Amino acid sequence: MRANDPLLEPYQLKHLTLKNRIMTTAHEPAYTEDGMPKQRYRAYHEERVKAGIAMIMTAGSAIVSQDSPPAFGNILAYQDEVVGWMKQIADMCHDHDAAIMIQLTHLGRRTAWSTDDWLPVVSASHQREIAHKAFPKRIEGWDIERIIRDYADAAERMQQAGLDGIELEAYGHLIDQIWSPLTNTLDAPYGGSFDNRMKFIADLLDAIRARVGKEFIVGVRYSADELSAQGISVEEGLQISHWLKDSGQVDFLNVIRGRVDSDAALADVIPVMGMPNAPHLDFAGSIRAETGMPTFHAARIADVATARHAISAGKLDMVGMTRAHMADPHIVEKIRAGREDDIRPCVGATYCLDRIYQGGEALCIHNAATGRELSMPHRISNADKSVKVVIVGAGPAGLEAARVAAERGHEVVVFEALPQPGGQIRLTALNPRRRDMMAIIDWRMAQCDALGVSFHFNSLADADDIKAENPQVVIIATGGLPHTEILDNGNDLVVSTWDIISRDVKPANRVLLFDDAGDHSGLQAAEVIAESGAELEIVTPDRSFASEIMGLNLVPYLRALQPKQVIFTVTYRLLELKREGNALEALLGSDYGDFRQTRSIDQVVVNHGLIPLDDVYFELKPDSSNLGEVDYTDLTRGIAQRGGKNPNGTFQLFRIGDAVSTRNTHAAIYDALRLLKDL
Repeated sequence: MRANDPLLEPYQLKHLTLKNRIMTTAHEPAYTEDGMPKQRYRAYHEERVKAGIAMIMTAGSAIVSQDSPPAFGNILAYQDEVVGWMKQIADMCHDHDAAIMIQLTHLGRRTAWSTDDWLPVVSASHQREIAHKAFPKRIEGWDIERIIRDYADAAERMQQAGLDGIELEAYGHLIDQIWSPLTNTLDAPYGGSFDNRMKFIADLLDAIRARVGKEFIVGVRYSADELSAQGISVEEGLQISHWLKDSGQVDFLNVIRGRVDSDAALADVIPVMGMPNAPHLDFAGSIRAETGMPTFHAARIADVATARHAISAGKLDMVGMTRAHMADPHIVEKIRAGREDDIRPCVGATYCLDRIYQGGEALCIHNAATGRELSMPHRISNADKSVKVVIVGAGPAGLEAARVAAERGHEVVVFEALPQPGGQIRLTALNPRRRDMMAIIDWRMAQCDALGVSFHFNSLADADDIKAENPQVVIIATGGLPHTEILDNGNDLVVSTWDIISRDVKPANRVLLFDDAGDHSGLQAAEVIAESGAELEIVTPDRSFASEIMGLNLVPYLRALQPKQVIFTVTYRLLELKREGNALEALLGSDYGDFRQTRSIDQVVVNHGLIPLDDVYFELKPDSSNLGEVDYTDLTRGIAQRGGKNPNGTFQLFRIGDAVSTRNTHAAIYDALRLLKDL
């Protein structure tokens, strides 16, 4: 541990002593059950609290009213039942000397009307939000009275649960919708002038303080610049900041910059891989300097060095490392132990948030234990007996298998056909915007080196090579190869997305990219083609293109593609391909009827997933004790794979990742963790 580390200094917030300067800001991982933060929710936060974080801001937008239904698994703060569940989390935090607060909100138009009680959503105008698409009712006086009462009720519930405070979520939600000239068309007393637009928060704070008193901590998370000509400007954002300070009702400011009403705007608030790190840190620091208020902030502060700078330079009082703690919940513990190099890096893939906005739960792209704390370990325990494990393939699946097996205390040997580790991630990282994906590989290689894993690169291991190692367990993690044999005629005339991404094949002048996998490989190839100056048409049989790439990650691709000569065609399928002189003629068909179109192009690129590279698996299978079988019941219950059907077999054989079927990086890593953790 470095002496006098500013990140480890305590901070006094009102009567509350925070033991260091690191927190997780409010985020909703969508682990609720029936709208309540039950066992899974508590276990997720407990892992971070046990490792020494000073404060968790739980819940991204716990909702206060029935007409603000959950948009992404939100906690139902308007139900009395929440008190008991939140008390369990609060007690757990306090047992570990950590503080806990919760973010409360009314979503306004940032949700849907066709869920739960089917009540109309409300806002300060009839304008719908691009992201959630609900046309809102313009709020009436009786709505405002009711919602203010709901906020006060929810705040009182959180005080009863023993929390240290609350944060009111403004930006993008109802408070901001009333604040912002962009969304407020109300008449007085809540519309028009600045003072009128601040009346809602004034009345709200009065009502909350009447319930919880002056000592209970209350803060506000808000945008102090909406980056819109019609919205809250820098000047008005500073005016809001001073208003919050001068009210005497607010104990801290949590500052962001931008809007969240569309995928494109949200990506600028919560940057993804390839976008600038900590882009709004200086802006948040300017608000702190202007107001002197306790200031929190988070926006891709993914590494300890940046967090340390934020505190030492006086830009922030508490630094939010939220996605970073999804990648590694033990950051504070490792800082204290002088093990910063051991921290599993957040690569900014934003698989976590994209899953939430698609209605899933938050999962980290390369920490498969996050969100699965009840069944998957963040810390790998030693096995009772050491065995020899041979792994074929050094992509994300193989390296995770090697790491986990070595941490279990097993002897691990890895064969890799290529001269370097990485598999498909090394291909992905050829895109400069996605080069941070290599940290997934680099971190695992460092872990494996420290654990004594033996690597054989440039080794295309066959069954005899593997059996010569006398293994007790063999893991096949060889991945797959592009599947392009998909046409009725003309398969010999296509190239794969891998050919384009690797630059083994140059884009021609007129290119048709047929993408019915909808994953990163398709759009990454599209970027290479578009950057070459080619005319590009992306064709998919789906009703939307790139269906596997979720909202935030889609933004940088579209920013790269839309200025180029790119056409997007949905609901059409590539059927046949033939030569016509120096060109190719493509026949397109539709799943919706007997519709046909033709295209004259120079090149066709196909993205249709992978065929497993599994020859060595099938060579080894007859000599394995389990004949390659996985007992799924034991696997999902956390029980080690037991005996097999072949009494003459000398080793257990398993395959993981894309060597089984086309999936994604998270699935490959999860395959490895849950199989090897019990070996």
